[in-house]
Amino acid sequence: MESTVKISTENDLDRQVHVVAKKEFNKVNIIMPILVIIPIITFILSFTVGRYGISAGEIMKIFISKLLGLPANWSANVETVIFKVRIPRILAAMLVGAALSMSGAAYQGLFKNPMISPDILGASAGAGFGAAVGILFSFGIAGIQLSSFLFGIGAVVLTFIISSIVGKGNNAVLVLVLTGMVVSTLFSSFISMTKYLADPNSKLPAITFWLMGGLSTIGISDVKVILIPIIAGSVPLILLRWKLNVLSFGEEEANALGVDTRKIRAVIIICSTLLTAASVSICGMIGWVGLIIPHLARMIVGPNYKVLLPASFLIGSTFLLVVDDVARSAFSLEIPLGILTSLIGAPFFLYLLLKGKKGWI
Repeated sequence: MESTVKISTENDLDRQVHVVAKKEFNKVNIIMPILVIIPIITFILSFTVGRYGISAGEIMKIFISKLLGLPANWSANVETVIFKVRIPRILAAMLVGAALSMSGAAYQGLFKNPMISPDILGASAGAGFGAAVGILFSFGIAGIQLSSFLFGIGAVVLTFIISSIVGKGNNAVLVLVLTGMVVSTLFSSFISMTKYLADPNSKLPAITFWLMGGLSTIGISDVKVILIPIIAGSVPLILLRWKLNVLSFGEEEANALGVDTRKIRAVIIICSTLLTAASVSICGMIGWVGLIIPHLARMIVGPNYKVLLPASFLIGSTFLLVVDDVARSAFSLEIPLGILTSLIGAPFFLYLLLKGKKGWI
């Protein structure tokens, strides 16, 4: 009798789990197509946003004419605005937003901490210092971007080396985070020193404006350059996203399931660093995107990284594109992206703190 009741209870539990899993699966199947459609619609509408007004109908006519090879019956100014200004900027905003969001989501899964952002290991601060050095020594645009990218990667390599020496295998994740905070502070100090040494009439304003973040100087060549590291960072994360679910159980459990945590951790850090450094190198330091978008994606699709990582990619690309549309059209002067993302991100972060307050008491 007792065994019969036990079997019945287990069967009921299995049925409940199956029902919940089926509901989650159906929910994701409905939400993911919507998340794919929204960036496409935003992409099209963004062409109509800006100080030089172009209607959606005119934009569609130009694109169709280009595709079919029809003769141009529009002004050269319209073509310049669409193909040399708005297309590069729209693509860059979507790529950077997607890259920072994926990087943030991957770091949050790796460190099992929802308050982690892509700059936790020093990539953003290192890239910022690299750009400041490039501006100080009057490098060209390509030189500034390369310097920023290399210093961003170098900062994370420095974090990894120091944490390996200090940690010696004990509580590696915590040591890595603490070391990253130290390295970030160090490079932030280097940025301040560079600004202090810069010419206050030319170099200092350029460094300050660059550090605020923006896409006003983006060209199609910049998009082509960052496309390589973003693809190189995104593809492995997408392929290995199920292992982030395993890592969330903890180090011992992941090892018991046959996952080499050291290798996976290294791959995730390398890929996330590529995404962050590439993003910062072309548009400056844009905060909060990698912190708040993974939270928003988690609220919409749940904590499963098989779905969460692609959702973060899609939501992040849409978010930064919308923010950039506001930045270049809301006021007569363009607002730096870093300011707008902070204005949006800080209240959202406060909401998360208030929402989680009960769990801390």
